[in-house]
Amino acid sequence: MMKFYYAPYTCALASHIALEEAGADYEAIRIDFKSAQQLSPDYLSINPKGRVPALVTGRGVITETPAILAYVAQTNPGSELAPIDDPFAFAEVQSITSYLCSTVHPAHSHGIRGSRWADDPAALEAMKAKVPQNMTDNFNVLENRYFRGPWVMGDKYTIVDPYLFTISEWLKQDTVDINKFPRIADHFNRMKQRPAVAKAVAEERGKI
Repeated sequence: MMKFYYAPYTCALASHIALEEAGADYEAIRIDFKSAQQLSPDYLSINPKGRVPALVTGRGVITETPAILAYVAQTNPGSELAPIDDPFAFAEVQSITSYLCSTVHPAHSHGIRGSRWADDPAALEAMKAKVPQNMTDNFNVLENRYFRGPWVMGDKYTIVDPYLFTISEWLKQDTVDINKFPRIADHFNRMKQRPAVAKAVAEERGKI
């Protein structure tokens, strides 16, 4: 059985949902950020970066959301969570998960974890002030350039969908109205109705 390490209200939710969608055999283990458990020697031996998610498999540990999502899809081909037999289509999927990871997630993090990039209080405030505009710009790209509908990649639900759902949840904290992006807002509401989403969210924080 795999072990999946997560913390509530983090990007780990995307992988948690994917594991549920795939019907994977795993144990979910909560890491308590409030007590800095992610920096404990035990957890650092699993993920030296001190972050979540981390997935312990029979061959070793996988970290970073795009990698875990791809692994879940590839090791559970019957779930059809990614077009793994079509190199170009799979690259398209990875292009969007990479965008969510490398661009959209940091745009959000500049507001709540700006100390990763700067120490100067003025710089921290400037980064925080920029978050709503950056998130709006990023979601405009997702809404108008990437989103095909009814799911992100079109008719097929893929690993991109739980990732977009997870980051869409952060818009409210970033003072961005999700209804500015009608297709993503509809996607967000439909995602909440999926059993795998409800189960993962309930396991992480007891509600949706």
